[in-house]
Amino acid sequence: MAEFKKMRTEDTQAVLEMMRIFYDSPAVSHEVPQETLRRNVEVCVSDNPLLEGVVFWEEGHIAGYAMLVNSFATEFGGVCIWLEDIYVKLEYRGRGIGTQFLAYAKEQYREKAMLLKLEVERTNTEAVNVYKKCGFEELPYVEMIKTFC
Repeated sequence: MAEFKKMRTEDTQAVLEMMRIFYDSPAVSHEVPQETLRRNVEVCVSDNPLLEGVVFWEEGHIAGYAMLVNSFATEFGGVCIWLEDIYVKLEYRGRGIGTQFLAYAKEQYREKAMLLKLEVERTNTEAVNVYKKCGFEELPYVEMIKTFC
């Protein structure tokens, strides 16, 4: 059974290594600079109320991580938690860690949020199947962004 612990400063290097693998994989459709990843971890280990980092532990080793963002979903009329990053190391996949984490997140945020929300590349069929198995539904729209720089 996996354990889920708040990300700490001493987890920084291990999390950055996992993030680089995740962000260089087909699960992410655009390039993300290393400095952005580092800033994300810094926010996770700070007392910032918007972004929380969680490290997955299995058999005394770091097996993955997640980043969760507090947000508001007007279409659902309440606070939502964006599951911004979810990553399980290759050697720990197939053990149910992702499914356990999704159950953990649902339980942890049940009192303060209306829903959990995430985005996934359609081609990442393994992840899509896990999310569907855990009760997530596809939304029928395209997400768009405009950067300020």
